[in-house]
Amino acid sequence: MSAPSTTAGLAPLVFITGASSGIGQALAERYARAGWRLALVARRATELQAWVEAQGLDCGRAAVYGADVAQIASIAGAGDACLARQGLPDVVIACAGISVGMDSAEREDLEVLRETLLINNVGLAATFQPFLRAMRQRGSGTLVGVASVAAVRGLPGHGAYCASKAGVVAYCESLRLECRRHGLKVVTLLPGYIATPLTARNPYSMPFLMPVERFAEQAYQAISAGSSRRVIPWQMAIVAKLLRLLPDPLYDRVMGRRGRKPRRG
Repeated sequence: MSAPSTTAGLAPLVFITGASSGIGQALAERYARAGWRLALVARRATELQAWVEAQGLDCGRAAVYGADVAQIASIAGAGDACLARQGLPDVVIACAGISVGMDSAEREDLEVLRETLLINNVGLAATFQPFLRAMRQRGSGTLVGVASVAAVRGLPGHGAYCASKAGVVAYCESLRLECRRHGLKVVTLLPGYIATPLTARNPYSMPFLMPVERFAEQAYQAISAGSSRRVIPWQMAIVAKLLRLLPDPLYDRVMGRRGRKPRRG
């Protein structure tokens, strides 16, 4: 798919957080191949800049912004810098997130919950905020929230992660309803198990594990189509529906034996 045209003869612009690795970097590579301009955000800005240069992308094609999504002023500032330097994006993808196991019996793990919600939820909203007013005035734009199949039901040791990703789904649905009359699209992606550094540490089986490049291709197509919600891979969409239908006693017996997400450290 070729890149759509945009104003002033420039290629369209995509703004991606969490672009230094994993899903964010795979999406950056996919959009680059489609001819888009890139606004890439990560805490590890030096590492991300090295990746951009290795791809042969000059300053006219890609810009790197160092920011921490855990700090509202930092990530919102990256959005403001993008507006000043590259203009208003056509697509904004909030990829940055963390996944850490927790045990609610341990007081220090309440900090894990706080940090997870701050990054995965508040950070996502702060990623979108700098662009919303201008997108509404323009009457076009796509906002993409990356949730997870873990949003569907709770998993042992995943209390923080499951809660945060369920929050992403609900927040993006609310935002979609708010933005519809302004001509904006809001896409929620729910990845299953994707082969990234984040999942490499999981000590349990991961059915339908998908290479990150294949995920990026399917996500790119879903975003281009303006899908309101897409589970990737499709097999996990079936699994998610079945899990949702399981009565609680049966779900508890099946999933209660599953390995827990490791706690920090």
